Amino acid sequence: MNRRLQVRKLGRVEYADGLRLMALAGYAVRSGIPATTDFLFVLEHPPVITLGRGAKSQNVIASREWLAERGFEVHETDRGGDVTYHGPGQLVAYPVVDLSDRPDVRKYVATLEEAMIRVCAGKGVPAARHREHRGVWVGEKKIGAVGVHLARWITSHGLAFNVAPNLLHFRAIVPCGIVDPRLGVTSLAQELATLNRAAPVMEDVEDELARCLADLLGRECEMRPPDLHTISVTPIGSDGRVLLLRRRLGGFWQPVTGRIESGETPEAAARRELFEETGAEATVAPLGYRHAFGIEPELLGGGARGPLVAEETAFVAHLPAGFSCRLSDEHTEHGWYRPPEALAVLHWEGLRRAVKLATASGIALR
Repeated sequence: MNRRLQVRKLGRVEYADGLRLMALAGYAVRSGIPATTDFLFVLEHPPVITLGRGAKSQNVIASREWLAERGFEVHETDRGGDVTYHGPGQLVAYPVVDLSDRPDVRKYVATLEEAMIRVCAGKGVPAARHREHRGVWVGEKKIGAVGVHLARWITSHGLAFNVAPNLLHFRAIVPCGIVDPRLGVTSLAQELATLNRAAPVMEDVEDELARCLADLLGRECEMRPPDLHTISVTPIGSDGRVLLLRRRLGGFWQPVTGRIESGETPEAAARRELFEETGAEATVAPLGYRHAFGIEPELLGGGARGPLVAEETAFVAHLPAGFSCRLSDEHTEHGWYRPPEALAVLHWEGLRRAVKLATASGIALR
């Protein structure tokens, strides 16, 4: 029986949440839940520098302080390779695939490269492999990187394809540890600009790359939307502390969260969930932040069905002085946390980002 490649186009995903999602998918592939199904996650990360197993610290040129001031994260990973940058405008693809039907690491890496080469060719950009270095190149400029990890022939990590990122961000590192000054970095947008052609549409590139990968891997391509559309609301008290709730199922702490019901706007869902979970009737304000993440099915009381993917829109609500929380049956207790304390107990990186945004310009603690 042919295997399917279930494709999830996720938009923004925090790097740590991407690692968690790959782990959930890896477990599903090993367990055969659902049967004969592999996964491909197509997404963008916020600015992050990742260090592979062969990374040298001197290949991160910018200081940790400089990176932190500009919102860059730094993560060590178990993929192969050296130092890599990810950020908005760069298409990241994480195939979680059972390669036991074709157990050849070199061929798999070449497959990831070939997919990017084909997408470039479809746009009229002559990309190819380099005579000395891995990845995909346009002349002497790198347009796509590959870094993978395999465990019992189940893949994780994958490729990073420069569609239209801020190329100045690559100056913070020695990309992939390649020190040759004759070599550089480019993007699909930059190469098309030299041909006096319009910038690429990210969604079109995502679709084409997914189809190419499915074809090269011999999988049937199945595009799937998010399983859930949800909201989060960070409630902030009059003293600047954050209200968190302990969820009954799973026992973890979270701000107000919930599903968007059919026909409901995200803002209406945020107001409703805030009232249902805390008893607060307060204005909710959008944070301009939407992200995707994976959920273990058991946290929602589900059976064996593979990883679930949620797309979440974030809000903030400022509560009046003297507010008293009224819990729903979904939670067992609540607590008021100073922002750093709240960040330390949250389960998903995307929720931490939402709390950071909600408290960045909030009321100073008294």
